[in-house]
Amino acid sequence: MTIDIHGHLSPPGEKGGGPPSLRDPRAVIERKRKLGIELTVIGSPVGAGVMLPLPDVDNYRQTADQVRAHNEEMAGLVDLYPDALRTYAYLDPFGDERMLSQARDLLGDWRFVGLVVNSSINDEYLSSPRAEQFFAMADELAVPVLVHPPARPVGAASLGDFGMVEHVGRFNDVTAGLAAILRAGVLERYPNLVLVAAAGGGAIAQLAEKLDLAATPREGGEPPYRPSEGLRRVYVDTSCPSAQNLAANLAVLGADHVLFGTDAPPLMEALEPIVDLVAKAGLDPADLDRVTRRNAVELYGLEPTLAPAS
Repeated sequence: MTIDIHGHLSPPGEKGGGPPSLRDPRAVIERKRKLGIELTVIGSPVGAGVMLPLPDVDNYRQTADQVRAHNEEMAGLVDLYPDALRTYAYLDPFGDERMLSQARDLLGDWRFVGLVVNSSINDEYLSSPRAEQFFAMADELAVPVLVHPPARPVGAASLGDFGMVEHVGRFNDVTAGLAAILRAGVLERYPNLVLVAAAGGGAIAQLAEKLDLAATPREGGEPPYRPSEGLRRVYVDTSCPSAQNLAANLAVLGADHVLFGTDAPPLMEALEPIVDLVAKAGLDPADLDRVTRRNAVELYGLEPTLAPAS
């Protein structure tokens, strides 16, 4: 029995584009169940926006009312499939107090089990002081925060075609976004903050020593803190289709900090390969259970065999 902590579905009526699978929850749920995936946490990393990196679209112009309406639509999908879905509440981490407040309210609802934010906002990483209120709230609530790459990652204009943006730019945005958070000491200031990085955390597991070097004063001496210590608190998913990426995450972070996630939909073609990747990772039965189910149960308060609270 497996829990997928990284999936996406579009509510009826929203016109954000993407493949048909985003609007066919029944087919997605049935296909996943054939693979042993009983529960999926869905969410939109752009709210009611679009994931295409269009130059004339700014996903962060959505008002608090628009974001609230989108989140309520996502909850409606959970209502239709309560035994198979839970959802993240989307918000702009640079948003105002009203946006933060309504996200806080939503997390009192059983349908919402965490938050989803982008690893950068219009070329600005979350190490910015503008994210401080958001991190304070997430620390207070101690809920999982899925750090997802944005539609337009930093440097997107220099990457050329969409394939480069989708598979290289977004992967690197998660890498650099997490590195910036760690280097800024965010996890030092917020000990209850729970970050779950999409895209397998990018290459963050390979940067422990480099992060500490980045924090070392140029004039020499010991750094005021070691970002690598915060790195050990980061959780990652398995949605990067690389055995080497998964092996690095397991070696550096440990099986207790890796959660099964597929990014399906929209990447339905990656579903079986990700299942196969995890199955062949050489995990003993206890660690395999951790990655595919137990970590999600403990971190998100999920249990796929239980009906939702009334």
